[in-house]
Amino acid sequence: MAPIPGSGLAKGLAVTLRTMTRKPVTAQYPDTRPDLPPRTRGVIGLFEENCTVCMLCARECPDWCIYIDSHKETVPPAAPGGRERSRNVLDRFAIDFSLCMYCGICIEVCPFDALFWSPEFEYAETDIRDLTHERDKLREWMWTVPAPPALDPGAEEPKEVAAARKTADRLAAAQAEQQEES
Repeated sequence: MAPIPGSGLAKGLAVTLRTMTRKPVTAQYPDTRPDLPPRTRGVIGLFEENCTVCMLCARECPDWCIYIDSHKETVPPAAPGGRERSRNVLDRFAIDFSLCMYCGICIEVCPFDALFWSPEFEYAETDIRDLTHERDKLREWMWTVPAPPALDPGAEEPKEVAAARKTADRLAAAQAEQQEES
């Protein structure tokens, strides 16, 4: 059956007339913040206390946009008569977001849950060289990572979160002491 000449035009005009009478749904971004779904991929947050400097994230990154520097430190024996151990200490952890393609491979391969997706999306810079964010900024974004749903309503706070709070309090106290000395 052949279409009636002009029926496509009539259908198009009908759609136009129908949408002209509706109120627009455009949200003006700076004035109204968007409601993002949970677990939105914004930027990558670093939970420094869990990082063992295993370098898996940097090795698996297809863009090579993760920069890690570390040094070895000797730890005294835990018990008398034990032997000294060495451990890696994180000196620098930076991600160049101008290169990052937000694939999430680094987060998936991290065996110690040190990297997480943060829903932050307002980190634009005027200069592309400023898109390399160091571990201080990545640590700030860690606090915006939404908590995973609780497995048990009566469960206690995870030890990792308690350790992170303790470290943050220690850093804040050290900064306060430095400001008092100045």
